[in-house]
Formats: sequence, C-alpha cells, structure tokens
Amino acid sequence: MQGAGKGTQGTIMAKKYNLAIFDTGAQLRALIQTDSLLAEKVKLIMNAGKLVPNEVVMELIENFMEANKSGGILFDGLPRNKEQEESFNSLISKHSRNLKGIYIDLSHEEAVKRLLGRRMCEKCKSIYPIAYSNDNCEKCGGNLVTRPDDNLDSIKTRLDTFKKETLPVIENYEKAGILTRIDGQQSIEKVSEDIFQALGKCF
Repeated sequence: MQGAGKGTQGTIMAKKYNLAIFDTGAQLRALIQTDSLLAEKVKLIMNAGKLVPNEVVMELIENFMEANKSGGILFDGLPRNKEQEESFNSLISKHSRNLKGIYIDLSHEEAVKRLLGRRMCEKCKSIYPIAYSNDNCEKCGGNLVTRPDDNLDSIKTRLDTFKKETLPVIENYEKAGILTRIDGQQSIEKVSEDIFQALGKCF
C-alpha cells in the first residue's frame, strides 16, 4: 500500500541481500535519457500525458532481468493489476526465477497521514517519510518538497485504485503461499525484522 514504507524497506533489503532494485518510475526516467527506439517510444507516450502501456513495462523488466542474471532482484510495487500479474508471472517462469512476495499492510487512515506528510527530493526524486525531519536529501543534498500529487483528493483516488486493482493481486499471491503480510504500523526497525524473518529461508 502507498505510504507503507516499501521504498525504505526495499533499500534496507537490497543492502542486506545484495539485490538489484527494479522501480518502474526510476527505470522509465533512466530509459528516456538513452538513445534507443524504446526510449523514443516512451517519450512520445509520456509527452502525450498517457500511461506507459503494460507491454513496455514488461520489456523494461525483461531487459533488467537479462542485465541481472546472476543476482536477486527486488521489484518495487509490482505487479499493480491483473494484467501485470499475468505478464509478470510469465516472465518469472520464462527466466526460471523463484518468486517471494512481501506486502507491508497499513490502515487507510495511517496511509493518508503518511502520504500527506512525506516529501520528495527536487533533484533525484527520492522519497522521504514523515519521520524524516531534515529539509535536504541525504543522497544529493537537494531540497525536499511535497509531491504535487500528495493532496487529499489524489491520495483518495490512488488508494481506491489500489483497493480495486492491486489488492486482488496481493490476495492471489497470498493464496498461492508466496506472499507474507507484514504489519506496516510498527517501527521501521520492527518491520525490517519481520521481513528478514519472512525472507530468511530464501537467502
């Protein structure tokens, strides 16, 4: 769920287990800086204000898998809907990867509170939780500002979309026995501890 701290926990997990992180937004931003046919295609789509289609996201994922054949990969916030779930599962099978999911659960009220209070670096776009008190990014020194879409109306829309499209995917993985729910209302340290316990047998 948005605001649950998956970015923070993803960074912690990546360091502990030496994982490459796949973040769709970061990969798209990196892609459009390159000189390739796919980059030109994505630029046209984004400049038109449209969502990047699923097949492009899957192409990015497959390219990332090819570039990280020898190590583990952490997929941040994927898959987001039924279409992505089916395509993603096919790629996991095609590349003979094992899949383990972690869902950091949070109440609706807490999610709204955290999203309204978090900030983003103007330069590198890193996200900082409400508990982070400094006004500058610890990665690049940029100013921290509130994201334009972190307002009450936008947050409600995103959470409604999550409940309608993403929650069923989470429930499918949970039923398949490959996803563990973690209580996201605990401290960052306790959430990390629970994740490490859930993933202990995988590494």
